[in-house]
Amino acid sequence: MSDNQPAPIPAPIIVTALFDKADHAWFDALRRAHFPPERNVLAAHLTMFHHLPPSTAAEVKQRLASETRGVPRPAATLQAPFSLGRGVAYRIDSDELVAVRQRLADAFVGLLTPQDQAGWRPHVTIQNKVEPPVARALLAQLRAEFRPRPLQIAGLAAWWYRGGPWELLSRHMFSA
Repeated sequence: MSDNQPAPIPAPIIVTALFDKADHAWFDALRRAHFPPERNVLAAHLTMFHHLPPSTAAEVKQRLASETRGVPRPAATLQAPFSLGRGVAYRIDSDELVAVRQRLADAFVGLLTPQDQAGWRPHVTIQNKVEPPVARALLAQLRAEFRPRPLQIAGLAAWWYRGGPWELLSRHMFSA
């Protein structure tokens, strides 16, 4: 960093699982089609932690690297869509990813927000903040078309949350 640039403002850290290109493109196309455009400032994502303290940045990077380096991709399956009341999301089933998240939660115990301390229900939101009848119609459509299928979890990432689109802190790909 040059002397002319101010130091970045500390910001909470978000941790996500990353899908491979094909699965990410599929989720993101659904999100672009059904999320209110004025609110859709993020690509489709699978959040593992919503708010880790900025002071944990180095440890987050180290732990994500150790969870992925030389480790095979966790098995994952797309499960049925479900209602968010004013939106729709797809459940993601992955015992291996749940185990990764639990190890990370154990490492950051005492630093987790109530939301991140609560049980984790892996999902990808494809619609939110719409009128309930709109959400119910999409849910009915997606349930009628739904077939479970494998998903490819490619890696883990950490992001700075500064109020708008997220800023990448680090990306760690499964490499075995």
